[in-house]
Amino acid sequence: MRQPKTWLAVLGAALLVLLVPPLVSSGGDDADSRIRGLRLMVPNTPGGGYDITARTAARVVEDNDLNGPTEVFNLPGAGGTVALGRLVSERGNGKLAMSMGLGVVGSVYTNSSPSTLRDTTPIAKLTEESDIIVVAKNSPYHDIHELLDAWKADPGALPVGGGSAPGGPDHLAPMLTAKAVGIDPKDVTYVPFDGGGELMASVLGGKVAFGVSGIGETRDQIEAGELRALAVTSPERVPGIDAPTLQEVGVDVSFTNWRGIVAPPGLSDTDRQKLIDLFTAMHGTEQWQEALRVNGWSDAFSTGAEFEEFLGEESDRVASVLKELGLA
Repeated sequence: MRQPKTWLAVLGAALLVLLVPPLVSSGGDDADSRIRGLRLMVPNTPGGGYDITARTAARVVEDNDLNGPTEVFNLPGAGGTVALGRLVSERGNGKLAMSMGLGVVGSVYTNSSPSTLRDTTPIAKLTEESDIIVVAKNSPYHDIHELLDAWKADPGALPVGGGSAPGGPDHLAPMLTAKAVGIDPKDVTYVPFDGGGELMASVLGGKVAFGVSGIGETRDQIEAGELRALAVTSPERVPGIDAPTLQEVGVDVSFTNWRGIVAPPGLSDTDRQKLIDLFTAMHGTEQWQEALRVNGWSDAFSTGAEFEEFLGEESDRVASVLKELGLA
């Protein structure tokens, strides 16, 4: 007697599945704010500032369940312009973004890159960071005065290493310092390395007399006593780093690096907004705020049109500085 009613119930349930649209999509990218298969490209070798920033961001995103798994991969070369060319070629790809910063701005000029940051989709500026002048623990230079005196006496004999190509922050900082103390930047022996990891190995190995890099790339070795911090380039001292600013010791240089995220050109408004929303959510986490403190990064968060305007201004500024120094 109950069998017909049972079949009617089954039939009714089937019709509901077919006729009533589901409340949640079956997993397409437009179903929610998540970006399935997001990849974050690093334009230099592991251990550099872009690498540390990208991997920290990816970890914060995953730990706070802001998105699915995020792959971080390195594509070094030509001061970041190899990766920049790859990014620009991925037109419309909303699943790819690149960690970048001031170094890539300069490399566009010094490498005559056919691709520029104006070809990208700006997503977010994340951090600012002081550069720091360091020597190995067995260096004969125990303070910034000793180093600068020796450098002025024979600039070419004291090679300085930096974790960026000519035109990048680790190049501009010592060149501006040289000019401020009366050294012709053209007389400076600058040795570029593709990221802070390679640079630190060369400083520790005595291949360069001193190095200039970001705080985040040097802090561990400084705390371990392997590196000696002589000065920072920022206008104020950096908490946790026992070193004066260049301005404190009479050198008229104030310089900070910055890093951010860009994406390929031609993104849909939806894909662009998803990326902006993701990094905005990441910025709001306690874990990211702690990462800023630990790495000595200053919070410099901005997105979209504001970041795009900043990129244009930085491009013009770097071109002007390189020309002023006679390096472009």
